[in-house]
Amino acid sequence: MKKYLLLLSLFCAGKTMAQSKEWLTGVPDTSFNINKDYRQNLKTYPFIKIAPDSVTAAVKEQRNLVYCQLGDRQLHIDAFTPVKKSKPTPAIIMVHGGGWRSGNHTQHIPLAQHLAALGYASFTVEYRLSTEALYPAGVNDIKSAIQWMHANAKKFNIDTNKIAILGFSAGGQLAALVGMTSGLNKFDALNFNKPHSSAVQAVIDIDGTLSFVSPDAWETQNQQTVAPSAWWMGYKRTERLDLWEEASPLSYAERNKLPFLFLNSSVERMHAGRDVFKTMMDKKGVYTQIINFKDTPHTFCLYRPWFDDVVKDIDVFLAKVFK
Repeated sequence: MKKYLLLLSLFCAGKTMAQSKEWLTGVPDTSFNINKDYRQNLKTYPFIKIAPDSVTAAVKEQRNLVYCQLGDRQLHIDAFTPVKKSKPTPAIIMVHGGGWRSGNHTQHIPLAQHLAALGYASFTVEYRLSTEALYPAGVNDIKSAIQWMHANAKKFNIDTNKIAILGFSAGGQLAALVGMTSGLNKFDALNFNKPHSSAVQAVIDIDGTLSFVSPDAWETQNQQTVAPSAWWMGYKRTERLDLWEEASPLSYAERNKLPFLFLNSSVERMHAGRDVFKTMMDKKGVYTQIINFKDTPHTFCLYRPWFDDVVKDIDVFLAKVFK
């Protein structure tokens, strides 16, 4: 059946099926933002506090740097680096969530600040969302941002053999996809930061799906529902199965050699493909760690009391894999 659906999808694609442009509104979507999410979660978790933007003397901040320019469109990145001079440091590029359509790169500034204070050069990246550009534009953007990091390694004192990509929610899916396609050229589509590498050496996936097509994927179980992932892909889940597979990080698991850390909430639908991936990596001897945060909302990583444990878990993981 799967083979039949793939052949049918490819046949339709070769005929008339193009990405739908109706979801490209050109208007920023603000439906996901921390203040709105906080008010909603406060009803169930009255003890939570938003992790604040906290400038410290130990961290040098450079916000809204331009890492790529596409015509008149500038793509921005924030840099948070340890002030203390040392040998080149490990680096982390952070990809925000928001259903591939909303959110922005300031979402993880508190996390970047705290990790920079621990000695990691940390970067929060802007990428084109689905109101502006469809798949694979956002993937291309993040790859270009990593190339920019490689190009500016001396400026930011980065050890380019120790770069991790971290993402939350939709950003987790993107981080996993970018990580597992390290070494492939298919998503290195932008010329702005070539010929520098887009390779990373570790992945931290915070509640981001690994698959749109596995049996446990929300999209598989709700194929008739047009939702944020479809707005990003430009196709309904019943169309172009080949592209839905291509955008699923799990499709590249056989070639993966990167260590993975999964930080997960209690929202099970966000973990599609994770357990299959873990089993595959265990058989290959690729270090993969899963940490579950019990009784937490999807956005747990943005709030205290969980935020501090997220920082600690990331630090412990990176210290282990980058030793």
